[in-house]
Amino acid sequence: MRVEERTMSFILTFLLMFAFWMLLSGHFDFILVTLGVISSLLVAYWSHDLIFGKVNFGQGLMRILRLIRYLPWLLWQIVLANFHLVYLTLHPKMPIEPAFLTIKTDFKTDMGVAIFANSITLTPGTVTLEAGRKQFVVHAISKYTAEGLLSGDMEARVKEIEGQ
Repeated sequence: MRVEERTMSFILTFLLMFAFWMLLSGHFDFILVTLGVISSLLVAYWSHDLIFGKVNFGQGLMRILRLIRYLPWLLWQIVLANFHLVYLTLHPKMPIEPAFLTIKTDFKTDMGVAIFANSITLTPGTVTLEAGRKQFVVHAISKYTAEGLLSGDMEARVKEIEGQ
């Protein structure tokens, strides 16, 4: 890790720890604020590489913007999946066909894995059982939800957030 990345990681960790200290403390006495600064500096020194790792603001900002663009699409998919589950529940024959799916992927970052796994689980009718950079195991309640996942649309959108 370069010196600039370590410095930014240290500063961000310190600010996060100090803000958390102040939030939990709620007191602004000189001694408590001083202890908060000292404690936050020590925690930042010992663990800055664990919390933030390499800090690249340009790449991080672009990922945040792509994630913001992804969220409306995800929310719409959640709404559609809710309607599908209502249909399945109210249908007289309850045409559910549960299935386990293995989805092969090639995510480059843990962030991509986490976003994809959580997106699947947030969408009603599907649950991520196992997540990794190369493979996901998912439970789907019907063929429709399984086909939606196997189409690869969600995976492609998450890869776009990653920058692939």
